[in-house]
Amino acid sequence: MADEAQSANQGGNDGKAIIPQKVYLKDVSFETPNSPAIFTREWQPKLGIDIDNQTTSVAEDTWEVVLTITATVKVGEATAFLAEVHQAGIFTLKGFEPERLQRLQNVYCLRTLYPFACAALSDLVTRGGFPQLVLAPMNFEALYEKRQQPAAAGEADPAPQ
Repeated sequence: MADEAQSANQGGNDGKAIIPQKVYLKDVSFETPNSPAIFTREWQPKLGIDIDNQTTSVAEDTWEVVLTITATVKVGEATAFLAEVHQAGIFTLKGFEPERLQRLQNVYCLRTLYPFACAALSDLVTRGGFPQLVLAPMNFEALYEKRQQPAAAGEADPAPQ
């Protein structure tokens, strides 16, 4: 995967290309439903993270990929904050067969967007008056493989009807 992306970025003679065109913040949301009372509680947070993505064709061989990260922090049963970032990018991915294209969109593109999304999320949380939120690195290749397993299992052994 990394070798293929590097080779394509270097403009090999095989007609393949991976070109990030633009990285931008598409949407953000920040809520503190229990403020100001949440700031008077002992800070023992429970963090929940949800990650999602969406890919849309914008032109021939060009895609918008959106990485959505939602962080929900609770103190006891009360929600301290809910922060959501939609980090987007426009990528030209040329010369790849559909299966490889899907892998690039779900691994390479998300790996590119993730640091930007983490920085935006951390900034939102800090500006909201809470301690800095630092997310761990994410292995998008492993996540992609995990998502593919149920699909492959479903093709091999269809559910009884």
